[in-house]
Amino acid sequence: MSELELWRDTDTRAAITDFVARVEAQGIPAAERVAVFDNDGTLWTEKPMPIQLQFIFGLWAKLAAADPALASQQPYKAVVDKDFGWLSAAVDKHYAGDDSDLKTLLAGVVRASAGQEVEAYTESARAFLDAGTHPSLGLPFTRCVFAPMVELLRYLEAHGFATYIASGGDRDFMRPAGDQLYGIPRERVIGSSLGLSYADGAVTYASAMGFLDDGPEKPVRIWSRIGRKPLLVGGNSNGDVPMFEFAREDALRLLVHHDDAEREFAYDAGAEDALKAAAAKGWTTVSVRDDWDTVFPATES
Repeated sequence: MSELELWRDTDTRAAITDFVARVEAQGIPAAERVAVFDNDGTLWTEKPMPIQLQFIFGLWAKLAAADPALASQQPYKAVVDKDFGWLSAAVDKHYAGDDSDLKTLLAGVVRASAGQEVEAYTESARAFLDAGTHPSLGLPFTRCVFAPMVELLRYLEAHGFATYIASGGDRDFMRPAGDQLYGIPRERVIGSSLGLSYADGAVTYASAMGFLDDGPEKPVRIWSRIGRKPLLVGGNSNGDVPMFEFAREDALRLLVHHDDAEREFAYDAGAEDALKAAAAKGWTTVSVRDDWDTVFPATES
């Protein structure tokens, strides 16, 4: 699809098509047509918790089974108790400026992956996405992407844009999703990274966090990878505000607002600052309820 058929005939759709027409009329070179999107909550659903955390849940469950003493410690306790709310709250607290629980969560992520070869991790992530089902939507993970946003990726590419992901999610977990679900090659996936080490012909994860690609880190990683300011950015949370601010002055900024409790989820938590900034600075707010004709694809990606 190239004409945004999954987008309703609203001011938001017009803002996108008018922007692309202006880019072409101005003759902006293809090399400068860089579009960067967040992932969780922007390209696929992130509630009741990000899909990657559901993958990590399985790793933590194995650790807790091997060492019962972990069952009384977070984040492993959340797995044993099936307390999805603790993890979701940790993410929401992060976007509200409180990283106390996020640090605990990240320490658990590091422990679960330390020593594993990067290729094995990526293949296990791919297998998880292929086999998993969303706990509340009942959809296969491969159908948890936002169909209008995937259509937007193809529309932009048809008009000479290079599309990238820049997300707080783990880079190596997102790479299979980029390939399979979004058609974005893995070299265009920018995300958080565990520490890496090399020995005996293998790259493995170290016992330390590399960096968290969120908030002010996003512009740093975008520049490090691409070397250009984006001409279009898409996000949905407070953590995307620095990326929006870093974009070119003439950029289109798309903020996805989750306001559709019937077809997906309705929530503002973690996006309060972003929504205020969008209203104050004239960024384009994408209403899931009003702007999208459908939310999820009819068939698996």
